[in-house]
Amino acid sequence: MRRLPRFLLVSLLLSITGLAIAFEAPVAWSVSRQMIVVTTENWDATQGMLRRFEREESGWRAVGSPVPVTIGKGGSAWGMGLHPPQTDGPTKVEGDGRSPAGIFRIGEAFGYAERNGTALPYRGLTASDYCIDVDGSPYYNQLVDENKVGHSAVEWATEAMRRDLHFNGDHAYRIGFVIEHNAGGRKGAGSCIFAHLWKSPTSPTAGCTAMTDEAMEGLLAWLDPKKKPVFVLLPRGEFARLRGAWNLPVL
Repeated sequence: MRRLPRFLLVSLLLSITGLAIAFEAPVAWSVSRQMIVVTTENWDATQGMLRRFEREESGWRAVGSPVPVTIGKGGSAWGMGLHPPQTDGPTKVEGDGRSPAGIFRIGEAFGYAERNGTALPYRGLTASDYCIDVDGSPYYNQLVDENKVGHSAVEWATEAMRRDLHFNGDHAYRIGFVIEHNAGGRKGAGSCIFAHLWKSPTSPTAGCTAMTDEAMEGLLAWLDPKKKPVFVLLPRGEFARLRGAWNLPVL
């Protein structure tokens, strides 16, 4: 009989005895066997380090070497994901330039090419694809095709996904994936959060996480939807505070 991971067994036992409150947080990602972890120095930092981990029976194991990333020009702030609500730091809102902090599911991959070898669901972008960042829209925080929803639905959106066609050859979205912040589309809570390619090692984003082409290609080749991958972004102090309760890896 296969043994359950210790943290999950403890959680189950506590649930049976009615003492699960302190261990509720990790349940949402207890099935995850891949984790991307981005840490920054503090809430206002615009640069960080990205690490990959895979879960084994003995716990999380590091995969590969850390790589540098840039995040939002405003730093980071608590987002809406799998983690329970937090109050000990800033909260992400639309237009604040902050990257959402917390633990999030990884959504579909996307890119300028029609196809990609990643195991993630993949969306080949066209000139009519937009992510809606207008919080009054019924399509808020959704990737839509202008040809299907109509021009009026995307008229005020600033996130044309084929940036190479709309923004003078910009390659930021040549390959990337969706970070599922605010998946329910709460108005004003922030939208269109991706992992994508950076302009330079010192160029922050509008709220996404950006990296080199090589680092992104490595992630897309590694990520496996069967392993329920999650994306974690936290300032180092918050990571240290929550590591045990949230069953995060040792850095």
